[in-house]
Amino acid sequence: MSEVYILIGGNLSDRERALTFAISEISKNIGKITLTSSIFESEPWGFSSPDLFLNQVVKVQTILTPKATLKKLQEIERLYGRARHSGNYESRTIDLDILFFDDLMIHERDLHIPHPRLHMRKFTLSPLVEIAGDYVHPFIRKSMNDLAAECTDRSQVRLFKKDMAKSNVHNEL
Repeated sequence: MSEVYILIGGNLSDRERALTFAISEISKNIGKITLTSSIFESEPWGFSSPDLFLNQVVKVQTILTPKATLKKLQEIERLYGRARHSGNYESRTIDLDILFFDDLMIHERDLHIPHPRLHMRKFTLSPLVEIAGDYVHPFIRKSMNDLAAECTDRSQVRLFKKDMAKSNVHNEL
């Protein structure tokens, strides 16, 4: 059984509904969600938009491979109406990113694990620190707490909705 951390985000339409949908689909199609962060609201990163993002991180136990997990995440994005228009950053209804998959380091054309920019983004680090502050990045070799303390991202990230349960139990695959 592998452990994967997934970032869920979006800034278009009903943002909370997108997170709820993603969590439901992840638990049905990828594996058991063992931890869910609070929801954080943040400014767009890497582009301008008046629409703020909601972001949340989930920890999942899965029997799937990294490639199979990526494929399932892309299917969930498509189910929710995500259309990719370019390789550039843009507003989106839903975005699902693999942050970590066990301690694997994978660098392929369509799959990079750990996520190559997670340590530069407060919107990723804030929910990650909440549920995995002591987790050590397998390449950078620093904890999420340390990476957050060193992060130079000055964008605004605020707590949007606190998760009171911290160890939610969802459907197993």
